[in-house]
Amino acid sequence: MPRFSVIVPAYQVQAYLHECLESVLSQSCPDLELIVVDDCSPDACGAIIDEFAARDTRVRPVHLPENVGLGRARNAGVAHASGDYLLFLDSDDTLTPDALRSIADRLKETGEPDVLVFDYARTYWTGEAIRNQAALQLTEKGPAPFRLEDRPGLLRLLMVAWNKAYRREFVEREGFVFPPGVYEDTPWTYPVLMTADSIATLDRVCVHYRQRRQGSILRTTSERHFDVFEQYERVFAFLDERPGLAQWRPVLFRRMVHHLAIVYSRRDRLPRGSRADFLRRARAHYRRYRTSGVPVPLRCRIHHVLIRFGLHRTYRTLQLASALHRAAARATGTLLRGLRSAALRTHYRVQRCLPLRADRAVFAAYDGRGHGCNPGALEAAFRELAPHIRTAWIARREHHHTIPPGPRRLVPGTAAYWTALARSRYVISNTGFDDRLAKRRGQVLIQTGHGTPLGHLGLDLQERPAAARGRDFTRLLKDVDRWDYVLSANRHTTLTNERVHPGRYTTLEYGYPRNDVFRTATPADVARLRASLGIPRGSVAILYAPTHRDYRRSQRHTLDLQRIVRRLGPRFIVLARAHHAYDAPLTSTCGRVVDVSGHPSVESLCLASDALVTDYSSLMFDYANLDRPIVVHADDWEAYDAARGTYFDLRDFPPGAVARGEDELIDIFATGHWRGSRSAQLRAAFRERFCTYDDGRAAERVVRRVVLGESELPPVVPLDERRPVPSAAASLTREPLTTVPLPAGPRAVSDSL
Repeated sequence: MPRFSVIVPAYQVQAYLHECLESVLSQSCPDLELIVVDDCSPDACGAIIDEFAARDTRVRPVHLPENVGLGRARNAGVAHASGDYLLFLDSDDTLTPDALRSIADRLKETGEPDVLVFDYARTYWTGEAIRNQAALQLTEKGPAPFRLEDRPGLLRLLMVAWNKAYRREFVEREGFVFPPGVYEDTPWTYPVLMTADSIATLDRVCVHYRQRRQGSILRTTSERHFDVFEQYERVFAFLDERPGLAQWRPVLFRRMVHHLAIVYSRRDRLPRGSRADFLRRARAHYRRYRTSGVPVPLRCRIHHVLIRFGLHRTYRTLQLASALHRAAARATGTLLRGLRSAALRTHYRVQRCLPLRADRAVFAAYDGRGHGCNPGALEAAFRELAPHIRTAWIARREHHHTIPPGPRRLVPGTAAYWTALARSRYVISNTGFDDRLAKRRGQVLIQTGHGTPLGHLGLDLQERPAAARGRDFTRLLKDVDRWDYVLSANRHTTLTNERVHPGRYTTLEYGYPRNDVFRTATPADVARLRASLGIPRGSVAILYAPTHRDYRRSQRHTLDLQRIVRRLGPRFIVLARAHHAYDAPLTSTCGRVVDVSGHPSVESLCLASDALVTDYSSLMFDYANLDRPIVVHADDWEAYDAARGTYFDLRDFPPGAVARGEDELIDIFATGHWRGSRSAQLRAAFRERFCTYDDGRAAERVVRRVVLGESELPPVVPLDERRPVPSAAASLTREPLTTVPLPAGPRAVSDSL
């Protein structure tokens, strides 16, 4: 008897069926049967199903002699199911990696409940994935399992069958079946939740709900949308048969009204000329199932008035008035924005006529994302070494919480922002300066950069259209011409910058200010940072920080982080951080995988970790200053090099062990090679080449040279004389750690070892 019976009805989805079935069969929990029901599909669905059945014995094909619709096709799948739990998956959707493993663990943890409700994310053709907005209802805090009376908020979730796991014995005992017609999930989901003696939730995205551009039933204009009335008739008939569930009648009445209003208001559902008839039937249902004394929330009253009185013409009038209001608002907004822009341009011109303020400096990082990187370290050094300079920081409002006390906070595009750019003597950034900035005589622009280059940049991107993405190189050179100083961490960065960003600026080969903290931090600082991140004492914290991919439209990592921590054992924890180019988390926090993409300081994350796993991120050059293990995951080097171009082959000169796949990566940690002698040798050579000047005084040298005008600067401390900052893993023995056994086969250790 398998643990799960996953039931997938298929009808005219040949383009998506492969991906759907693969997402099930590739689950890390293999204890399943996959029942695929061919609903007499006229395309190649039947042949695809048979192909999967021929190659995997867990696939059980069911071919129906005639098309019966989604609900009855699911019933046919249930009739063939033998698993402990039933899961339904639409054939154009997919399970997320490790979904079944997470579901199985939660079922065991909550005592085998009748129903487990989990989360989903809508996925779009653009690659964007948006999590369910009502996910808060799935929080796992509080006792579990429970009954619906304890968590009535679950009824606010999308009432579909595929975001739940059902105990098969419970379904068979209660005799639940799907009815024919559209909206077949409605008379299934409500009765199931109201009847279940035990319910649990899983706060994890387990299904990717594909939003198809065309072909979706709900987005097809058809008379079939009138089926919604029969489905609610079935729901209320179920309540009439079970008087003990009468308490749910007011809630279901409100849900019905809301549902009918949505169907009526969506332009792509009801055929032209049928909307008035739909509203008449909706009014009849309202009067038939209305429960007296039911309070209606203020935000829902317009729907109730619309349905209760059948106000078709009134609704059309309101629609027209709303459209006119939106058009007027857009026109007014455009006019106001134009006036504001003109006023700000005038304000900037006026400010440029006023004297420069020699005691002012303005900073920015990553185009307004927040305080940090090299500008952040320099801003702190300005306040310490040149306290007569008043500093200001440019950041969008949502990032103001990252700015420490001291600098003035500026919002891009405001009058204060333009005043600062016009009158500050020092302007510092790690990316391009505002195109509208007109550099004044006496102003000093410092370009700090944000990493040692591995991938091509500047003029080298002219032959790399995937990476350049329409970049205006003429504009780039105009920006370069405004630079007075450019910071560099090593000779490689200096030589590269002066070639790809040709200009008259002065290169300050002093090291990167953002790396100063790696030399000044104490063990107590490291312990405090680990505690703030919730890293258990004695754990090995791996910072996983992949870089941006020019050949991909969206963020996607190829490592199964949950599988990695399971294989390595309970001592390991992974801190996952997305590249700053993505305004989204890298993964969801679950167990010993913690997403830290929102953490304001990547330097703090480096200090708190015991090892770095990255691919081609420039973070490896900074992390090498800590003299802690670095493992490179180079599974797509050829694709990255072809799209971006690289200045050297990282596989030939790595900072540590190199893994070309997930199993290799696991093996490197399992066998101890991540911190072995060969890895230490590779790291030492890497540091000798790229970490020469990062001795903890880079920011001081910049301030003394540029602001204080000193010529005698602090000498660089040689590598072999620098005090290391020990990590929590420094006291661990060098014996291989106990892990779950790997699959049989040759040891997957990099050739570089």
